[in-house]
Amino acid sequence: MLAERLAAAGWLPADWAGSFAAVDRGAFVPARAWVDDEYGSPHPIDRDADPTRWRAAVYADVPIVTQLDDGATVWPATGGHATSSASQPRVVLEMLTALDVHPGHRVLEVGTGTGYNAALLAHRLGDDQVVTVEVDPTLAELARARLAAAGYKPMVICGDGAVGWPAGTPYHRVVSTAAVVAGHVPYPWVEQTRPGGLILTPWGTPFRNGGLLRLTVHDDGAATGRIVGDAAFMRLRQHRAAAPFGHAARLGDLLDASTTAEESTTTVRPLEVATGHAAFAIGVAIEGVQSGVFPDAEPGHVEVLLYDVRSESGAAARITPTADAAGRWPVRQHGPRRLWDEVETAYTWWALLGRPERTRYGVTVTPTRQQVWLDHPSNIVPTP
Repeated sequence: MLAERLAAAGWLPADWAGSFAAVDRGAFVPARAWVDDEYGSPHPIDRDADPTRWRAAVYADVPIVTQLDDGATVWPATGGHATSSASQPRVVLEMLTALDVHPGHRVLEVGTGTGYNAALLAHRLGDDQVVTVEVDPTLAELARARLAAAGYKPMVICGDGAVGWPAGTPYHRVVSTAAVVAGHVPYPWVEQTRPGGLILTPWGTPFRNGGLLRLTVHDDGAATGRIVGDAAFMRLRQHRAAAPFGHAARLGDLLDASTTAEESTTTVRPLEVATGHAAFAIGVAIEGVQSGVFPDAEPGHVEVLLYDVRSESGAAARITPTADAAGRWPVRQHGPRRLWDEVETAYTWWALLGRPERTRYGVTVTPTRQQVWLDHPSNIVPTP
């Protein structure tokens, strides 16, 4: 049913149709999980208590959250942060298509999660051609059991995916279902991939987590490639420190309470700064700044919050109908960094470049450095 829906929408390529029809997503989603509402807040679903609602979610093109706070938050509690999920099927397909696998290819997957993606790969390539690594022991054991119950037996390793799995090398493809932070693509992935092979990973910055990076590995030990799409995934655990959880409300309150905050206005549209291609470019240009968009209860009123945990700095731009009509939005800034000024400078730099889309950016990874470039590997973009 899910495969038919994806095919009808034009999202299911022919070479993955058989695997999507054969592998039951429901066999990999736990009986108790969470589904995000329209505001991105998780709400519990229970297969035993409400099987209709559970099935409607599992066989829809939506992500299913399967773990909060590394398991510390126990269902049906909904506080905290999502740390594992069954990804949106359409995004799964986009990534598998970009991975460009063929019969005979050997694949390393980083981030087993539920095991669903590993099952799709195993169905397409064969069990012996797939190695999947999961850092969380509980998730690894559950995935191993679900895969076996569904008739698949790829090698499931409990370990740190950032170091790959050297015993299974060389791989034709490496795919990560966890995001990496700019400047920190794990070099073991490059070392363990054949020359000519591909590495596919969600890639982003603290400011904008969401680019899908595809690298080609070369004979000289370097890897280069472009951003080929959008994929906002949870970060590798060792990369979370670059954008730590749970500080937006605290730093927003600190900014609101400040009696020394600097007040000004801006003619740069706040939502453009925080979303899309501009946000991608801004994230490349500045260091350590996170952002959030927070609608108020009053229609048309939105706050765009910028914050830096390390320096305890914050800035907020207020969107209101009056500000929209005037084309000038009020800004408050607090702390040793003037975050809005930094972001506005980066925005102006991006606009002067001609507002390039994220797919014009690329990355080079070598044993000693990682560089971002625009249009060509020789055109290096300055980064912090």
